[in-house]
Amino acid sequence: MRLATFEYLGLRRSGVVDGGSVLPFPEETGLLDVVRTGSVPDTGAAVPLAAVRLLPPIEPPSVRDFVTFEEHVEGVRRSVSGAAGVPDAWYDAPTFYFTNPCAMVGAHDDVPVPPGCHALDFELEVAAVIGREGRDLSPEQARDHIFGYTIFNDWSARDLQSREMQVGLGPCKGKDSAATLGPWLVTADELEPYRDADGFLRLALTAEVNGREVGRDLLSNMAWPFEDLVAYASRGARVRPGDVLGSGTCGNGGCLAELWGRNGRQDPPPLRPGDTVTLTVEGIGTVSNTVVPGTAPVPVPPARRRPRTRP
Repeated sequence: MRLATFEYLGLRRSGVVDGGSVLPFPEETGLLDVVRTGSVPDTGAAVPLAAVRLLPPIEPPSVRDFVTFEEHVEGVRRSVSGAAGVPDAWYDAPTFYFTNPCAMVGAHDDVPVPPGCHALDFELEVAAVIGREGRDLSPEQARDHIFGYTIFNDWSARDLQSREMQVGLGPCKGKDSAATLGPWLVTADELEPYRDADGFLRLALTAEVNGREVGRDLLSNMAWPFEDLVAYASRGARVRPGDVLGSGTCGNGGCLAELWGRNGRQDPPPLRPGDTVTLTVEGIGTVSNTVVPGTAPVPVPPARRRPRTRP
């Protein structure tokens, strides 16, 4: 089943996608209600998908973004910090950071350039959405806590990220402005036919910029399956209905920075206003966003340096 949140005739609605139409739920029912209860209510008259604006399927309580593709780590690390290879610590556990749950944008929304950014990038990911609360889950238990999957584009201000990560606290404003979620939420049972013998979802992933393919990979090239990500996220903590867990960016051109690291230069060039990024995931669908001009950064002064001597 494919479940969408959309705007139609000025109202925010949710419903079931059926071919080229969406069957709306009652006005008071949001998609997060369906995720929490696992119950799909009766639907109303079909509305053409062409007549609606697709919104992010859910407003997630939290967003954890993992980094599970070895090829991506190697390329982006070289691009951002100049370091070669993959850190030994990466192999220990599926590392993640928390990103902004209030920055979600829809499948076809415009994406402004973040203030002060001169090296904008996309990231092709798939996200799992939690359906049941859990804590200290095993990977086997975690599978039953995944409600479904959606496409996740973690837009990245690479120049801001490169400078900020020298402080050692993570991407910060490099990842704070926008993340595409969509076009809809596909329930987990729909993707079971794609599961391979090792427990990974073998979905084809492609990334295009202005109609030109720049990346292609398989989701099954993840180093850990989603069940492991959920189990690790739940270690000593709760995962809750609606929580989003990103796979991390795929390899082989899942983002521009990986190619920059491999090529030793910014080729292809960073995204500019007017560029359109189209990401397609087999079994889920396609999102396509156009970059537009952003706003100038509001000045914030640098830190006051402490005196060499104290009174």
